[in-house]
Formats: sequence, structure tokens, C-alpha cells
Amino acid sequence: MANITAALVKELREKTGAGMMDCKGALNETNGDLEAAVDWLRKKGLAKAAKKAGRVAAEGLVAVESAGRHAAIVEVNSETDFVARNDGFQAFAREAAKLALNTDGTLEGLQAATFPGSSETVQEKLSNLIATIGENMTLRRVEKLEVSKGVIASYVHGQISEGLGKIGVLVALESEGDVEFLSSLGRQIAMHIAATSPVALDASGVDQAVVERESNILREKNAGKPDHVMAKIVESGLKSYYKEVTLLEQPFVHDSSKTITQVLKEAAGKAGGEVAIKGFVRYALGEGIEKEEGPDFAAEVASMSR
Repeated sequence: MANITAALVKELREKTGAGMMDCKGALNETNGDLEAAVDWLRKKGLAKAAKKAGRVAAEGLVAVESAGRHAAIVEVNSETDFVARNDGFQAFAREAAKLALNTDGTLEGLQAATFPGSSETVQEKLSNLIATIGENMTLRRVEKLEVSKGVIASYVHGQISEGLGKIGVLVALESEGDVEFLSSLGRQIAMHIAATSPVALDASGVDQAVVERESNILREKNAGKPDHVMAKIVESGLKSYYKEVTLLEQPFVHDSSKTITQVLKEAAGKAGGEVAIKGFVRYALGEGIEKEEGPDFAAEVASMSR
């Protein structure tokens, strides 16, 4: 039998919002498998969502750099927020984003690029910064967006300096319309993306493994229904899911009476040309990285005695 620790129960609670005893029971039922426990709770109607909690578990900065029809975003991690406020660290993150505009968009390509004002590569510059500051740092990820016509708009949430913050968003608007209007619209949509964290542009972009997982949960929650009824339940459930997680179907945060698709249709007249979103990127600092925390022995002992 798996060792169900207090830390594991806590993590499941943070992911699902379910009660402690329900989380402990789910982990026991699934032999400590966290993701299986999430599904178990959802099937029992005890959890609302399968997506992971969005808590930040690493420090550092997200940096964006935009140049009209192309833009780049990078994430640079540090061990502490104190280092993220260091001028040298901020300068490195800012230069890395600028350099990324002229690389192939891969992490390897950026790491191998020559850092401005030196003969060092970006990775060598980071290694020297680590030695100077005395804290581990990593250049974690990078992405570029480009359009042949239109704009790449950006937004940084929790901005501590120009282009540097905790959440960064790029959104590519393709259009032959007015650039000033497109830039304003793009910023609003980028702010929407920062707030809602869509997983894809539309239903076709959602990972099929995720779609199948959602479908299976709907089937198990409605077990025993006739096949033709079950098919409609799954279809309806997936439509609702897509409205929550795909950008084009989400209600616009600045006007919830309209979806993003409707906003784009209305924007065509004001822009003087059709407007389409060709892609977006949202980086939240530290997402998917977990900090190691010391064990809460008192809580762990107490949980094991229940």
C-alpha cells in the first residue's frame, strides 16, 4: 500500500479544492497516484476541475520583447525573489528576450547566441552571473511569434520593469487593418489571456489525450445511461469544456456578453479589415515547477493517526 503523506494530501487539496478526508480517501483508492486521484474525486463529484493548480513554485522573471510583426518571450528562473530584483539579473532577462527575436525560437539557439557586448554565449553569461550572485539560475524556455501582416501585441502582468514581470503574454493578430487599432485590441486580448489562461485557440488545438480524459470522466459520472443518451451527454459536456478553455469561445473579460470570436468579428469594421488570431503564448512564472518544502512532521504524524 502506498505511503499517503500529508504533503501529498495537501497537494491534492490544492489541485481540486476537495476536503482533506476526501483527498486522503481518493489517494488510498488510487494507491497514491495523484492524477488518478484527481479523476476519482471528479467522478464522485467532489472536485470541479482536472487542471493543475496555478500556484507559482519558482522565482525569477518572464521577459517579453516586441518589434511590430514579431515578438519573443522568455522565462529565466532564480531560487529567490530577491535575486529577481537584482539589476544584473533583470538586465540578463531583458537582453535574452531581445536576442530571442533574432534566433530560431529554440532554447538551444538562444543559449548559443552571443551575448551583446561580450564574446560569451548567453549560456556562458548566465553561468558567470550564477558565480557572481551565488544562486542557481536557469534560462528555462523561449518562444517567438510572427505575422506577415498585422501586429504581435504583448502584456506583462505584475510588471516590475518595462517588459519584465510574473506573467507574460504574446498574441498574434493577422490583419491588413489599422495597426494602431490592432495594437490596442491585441493588448486587451493579451490581458484576457493572462486572466483566463486558455489551453488552446480552438477545440482543434486541445490535446486529444485531454479530450479523451474529459470524455471518460463524463461517461463514468453518467454510467448506466443508454448509448444514444451518453453520446449526447459527452458531446454537450465537451462543448461546455471548450467554452471554458479555448480562447475563441471564452467570454471576453472586458465584456462578458461577447466571446472572443464575436469581438474579432466586430473589430473587422473598426480596423478596416478582417482580424484573425494566429497564435498566442502565455508564460506564468514557475508554472509546472515545484519548490521543495521541508516536511511538516506534526501534520504528517497527525494525518497518519486518523
